[in-house]
Amino acid sequence: MHKNVKWRKKLPPWSPDFAYAIGLLVTDGSISKDGRHIVFTSKDRQLIGHIAQILRVNGKVGRKSSGALTTGERRYYYLQFSNVALYRFLNTIGIHPNKTKTIRQVLIPSRYFFHFLRGHFDGDGTFYYYHDPRWTTSFLYYLVFISASYRHLAWIRDTLQQLTDVKGSLVKKKNHGIYKLGYAKREAYRIIQKMYPTNDVPCLTRKRLKIERALAILEQSDKP
Repeated sequence: MHKNVKWRKKLPPWSPDFAYAIGLLVTDGSISKDGRHIVFTSKDRQLIGHIAQILRVNGKVGRKSSGALTTGERRYYYLQFSNVALYRFLNTIGIHPNKTKTIRQVLIPSRYFFHFLRGHFDGDGTFYYYHDPRWTTSFLYYLVFISASYRHLAWIRDTLQQLTDVKGSLVKKKNHGIYKLGYAKREAYRIIQKMYPTNDVPCLTRKRLKIERALAILEQSDKP
């Protein structure tokens, strides 16, 4: 996929964990224009730990705030580090500065795609469930991927359709510059099984537990 240049030897090889880290960087990471600095920001300290461990980063974790106290201030963790080899590699697979609205396809080996997708979900995805009030016995749940780039989500949609034969629904959120790619119940279940192949894969615990709670409720009432 990539030329065998010297800087590639300084990077970990493709693996499930490395693909997961790339998914996190695509959603919550940013790269500067200086050709070396990378910043990963998250409200979840656990994800900072995953990035640091997988990419072998020994850096100080900082804290920063976003928003005013009157409107609900949010505090985030961030990890900034310099890695020219990783920076160049990210460029070769489709990740560049100011990527938020411009990112498209990311060159991920297909056998690692769902590990990448789990990182993407942990960074900018959501999962929710509820009982349909019209039919009290009907339990619904949705797996959603979010991005400001339509073409990026379209690539994820097309890749998922090729690998898992699911269609999903890609829409733009009203009055917001973001898009949502959503999968309901049966399609969501198929993707979830691929994203979490074992119990020990790196992931954001709170999101995985939420999914497990929903599936436990489902097992008591219906089959996916």
